[in-house]
Amino acid sequence: MEDRSDLHAESGNTGTGSVQSGVDTRTRIGLDVGTSKVVIAQGDSTNCVDVAQLNAFFALPYSSLHETSLRQSKIAFYRAGDELVVYGSDAEKFAHMFNAEVRRPMAKGILNPAEPSATHVLETILGSLVPPAQTPGETIAFSVPAAAREMEAELTYHEETIKRYLRDRGYTPLAVNEGLAVVLAELAQENFTGIGISCGGGMCNVAFSFLSIPSLTFSIPYGGDYIDSSVGAVVHEPATRVKAIKEETLDLERPTQDKIDKALHIYYDKLIEMLVDALVRATAQSQRLPRTDQALPIVLAGGTAKPNGFRNRFESALRRRSLSFQVSEVRMASDPLTATARGALVAALAER
Repeated sequence: MEDRSDLHAESGNTGTGSVQSGVDTRTRIGLDVGTSKVVIAQGDSTNCVDVAQLNAFFALPYSSLHETSLRQSKIAFYRAGDELVVYGSDAEKFAHMFNAEVRRPMAKGILNPAEPSATHVLETILGSLVPPAQTPGETIAFSVPAAAREMEAELTYHEETIKRYLRDRGYTPLAVNEGLAVVLAELAQENFTGIGISCGGGMCNVAFSFLSIPSLTFSIPYGGDYIDSSVGAVVHEPATRVKAIKEETLDLERPTQDKIDKALHIYYDKLIEMLVDALVRATAQSQRLPRTDQALPIVLAGGTAKPNGFRNRFESALRRRSLSFQVSEVRMASDPLTATARGALVAALAER
C-alpha cells in the first residue's frame, strides 16, 4: 500500500459526527465490504453519514404471485430464472420465517468461490448503497482484508472485481487494508500510530500503523461466522438464528443463561485465544516492526467485537502472553460497526 503519512483527517462519529480535515469540503465515500455487512460512510470534511446493508440473500421459487407480493411489500429482490432472490436485510427475515440459512456472496472476507451468484449479489447490494459518482473520477476508498495464507489469488480476484464495479459507477477506487482503516477512524489523536483490529463476520484483520504507514498486516480466517456455525452445530440450530440471538442478547460479562449462551461464551473465548496467539506469533516473527519503545494503543472494531465483555476478555488473554511490544491501552472503537467505513472515508478525503 502507498505511503499514507500525509493523512491529516480526524475520525468522526456515526450520523451527525464529523470527519475533519482542514478546510477540505470534498464529498467522498468510504466503503466497508464486509462478509456480514456492507457499510458506507459518505460525507465531506465536516459531516458524515453511515448506512449499512446485510451482505446476504435468500432464494425463493418464482411465481408471478410471489413476485407481486414482494413488490407490494417493498422487499428488495430481483428475478434470476426460476428464482426470486431477496437480498440485503430482508433476506434474514425470510430465513427466520422458514427456519433456514441465508446465503452469503462472501466467505472469510472475500467473494465466496463456492457461491455461483456471489458476484451478482454483491454488486446488487453495492448498487443499493453506492450512488453513481456525481463527478467522474471521484475517489471511493473500500476495505480489503489482509491475505490469509494461500489465499492471495482469491484476494486479488475479490479486490479487482470490486474495483471494476466501482469504476463502472464512475469512481476512482482506492483499496485500504481493513485493520488500517480502524486506525484511521480511531487514532487521529495518536497521529495514526497504533494497532487496529477489525473482528468481522468472516475473519479478523490486524494492522500495525506508525504515522498512518502500515508496517505489519495479517488476518485469521475466523470471525463471527465461525462462532455462529460452531454454536449452531452443537445446539442443533440454524447459524442464522444463533447470529440473531448473539446480536440481541449476548453479554460476555454475565453468567451463561442457557445452552446457546454457554456455547457462545465458549466459542468467543476460542476466537479470542486464536486472535491473540496469531498477534503474538506475527509480531515475534516480523522483521518490519519499527524499533520503538513507544507503548501502542489497540483499538477493537467490527460487529464480532461488539458484545459487552469482549474488550475485557481480549485484554485478559493479552496479559497472559509475553509480547514483543508495549501496549498503552485496549479500547473499543467509538462505533465498532462503522469504524472500517469511517476509516476508509478518512483515506478517501486525504486523496488529492
